[in-house]
Amino acid sequence: MEIRNIAIIAHVDHGKTTLVDALLKQSADFKVKMDMPQELIMDSNELERERGITIFSKNAAVTYGGVKINIVDTPGHADFGGEVERIMRMVDGVLLLVDAKEGPMPQTKFVLKKAIEAGHRIVVVISKIDKPGARPEWALDATYDLFFDLGASEEQIEFPVVYASAVQGKAGLTKELSEMKDIRPIFEEIIKHIPAPAVDASAPLQMLTVNLAYDNYKGKIAVGRLYSGKLSKGMTIAHINREGEIKKSQLTSIMTFSGLSRAETDEIEAGDIAAIAGIPDITIGETITDPENPRALPTIAIDEPTIKITIGVNTSPFRGKEGKLITSRNIKERLEKELETDVALSVATTDQSDRWMVAGRGELHLSILIEKMRREGFELEVSKPQVIFKEENGKKMEPMELVSIEVPEEFSGAVIEMMGKRLGSMKNMTVENGTVFMDFAIPTRGLIGMRNKFLTATKGTGIMNSLFLGYEEYKGDLPEAAHGSIIATEAGVTNNYGLVTAQGRGKLFLAAGVPVYEGMVVGENARPEDIRVHVCRARELTNFRAKNEGLQDQLETPIRMTLEGALDYIGDDELVEVTPESIRIRKLYLNENDRKRV
Repeated sequence: MEIRNIAIIAHVDHGKTTLVDALLKQSADFKVKMDMPQELIMDSNELERERGITIFSKNAAVTYGGVKINIVDTPGHADFGGEVERIMRMVDGVLLLVDAKEGPMPQTKFVLKKAIEAGHRIVVVISKIDKPGARPEWALDATYDLFFDLGASEEQIEFPVVYASAVQGKAGLTKELSEMKDIRPIFEEIIKHIPAPAVDASAPLQMLTVNLAYDNYKGKIAVGRLYSGKLSKGMTIAHINREGEIKKSQLTSIMTFSGLSRAETDEIEAGDIAAIAGIPDITIGETITDPENPRALPTIAIDEPTIKITIGVNTSPFRGKEGKLITSRNIKERLEKELETDVALSVATTDQSDRWMVAGRGELHLSILIEKMRREGFELEVSKPQVIFKEENGKKMEPMELVSIEVPEEFSGAVIEMMGKRLGSMKNMTVENGTVFMDFAIPTRGLIGMRNKFLTATKGTGIMNSLFLGYEEYKGDLPEAAHGSIIATEAGVTNNYGLVTAQGRGKLFLAAGVPVYEGMVVGENARPEDIRVHVCRARELTNFRAKNEGLQDQLETPIRMTLEGALDYIGDDELVEVTPESIRIRKLYLNENDRKRV
């Protein structure tokens, strides 16, 4: 059977996953099961469904016209950019999705550049043409400009274009939606323009591990492209690790992709994408080869972490009330398990036996891990995210981000001022139909705690995306951000009367009837210092009632803290308490006397 290996790349929320679903549903051999959700089949993870973004790279395979098409659905968020880069080694071509209204966006540039550098042929899909305000001609022109800017070859710039409405499962070679019938034109363009894998029939077995998965029965599963040779069940192979050491292993299982699932098979030929089990210590970028003639493929560089947090055992007075997995052993085992499949993550011990330093590619990367753990029943304490600095040639280096911002014109001044205070330097600015598009280079530490303030400053209308640029020389000290918290003075249940007093000092995070403990943060002070408030205090009952009494006791709707919001908010002397049911902010030292002593 002929094979095509393709990746789908696009900006966050540009319809990648919806298109893959349409391709799956209209392929020759795919049947949607009755118990399978009818929308966004590829976003099988609960977190992905809620956030509307792809977090974990996935493989699928469809058959069209006797050709097997391996599809890799890749993450679009910058925190998972390292995964996208690796995918480029597994495929021969790319489907580039461009939103017909928004055009190519910052994270599209990053991934497209990697595809162009790899020499891949690209099929451009102008998606969401049924969207109100769609401007497919403008989106196509902007895509041509992007190809020129990124140094694409003449052959790559002469890309085929398909117009699509993935939600309706339709595509066509013209932008007329009424003339489209199904998704078939995309299949045909893939087979016509994406080359079949180049295979050297005489070369020994070579497979490069690009992704990892874990199965409770099979153990660690390595996913990658078979460059040459054949894989057979039970065969002995040589595993060459990143240090060049060669070990022999026996494959316990070999699988190919069929539809959305991995299917057991007896043999896989070169050019296909395979999943193998039986090598417990394999990691990304390592080679599977012939034991008689071992040849290593070039290893894949793994992105260095740029942000670190401390994760530890929950020590609050509410410990064990909402979660089942609360011991240091539980947390240690879970972090070690995550390391098996997430190579961009690093975990180190600290001077405290119940605390670990966890480093990742960004705030989203780390918050996804914490969110997964809390849904599994863990209770944790998490510290404020911090940037990882490096030293090169005696100079202090720090990670930098390219931040692309889209805001209504009326808020542009506030955004420019905000970025300036955080050492951001403007690289580009354009105004179009009352909307301002700006690019800033900014230290990663300047972005920590900024997203909530950005949304407040733009009244929820601003869009901000960031992309890792690399390490540059230290840009200087950031001005200290004013930060004051309203702290509960004692344990109890919040009361309207006590909260009204606290409300006069700032913004509340809690409503009435919520259990609190001493040292728990219940709101943000309008001034830059912490204040203590007895939020559980009830009104004293008397026989007298004054005129208009109770009319002023109106509580405003509290700010509901999400995990990312809490991590953005906390200061150096605060922690986020994470349980399956609650996100609480607390002081590192709960007792007032302890805080004063420190």
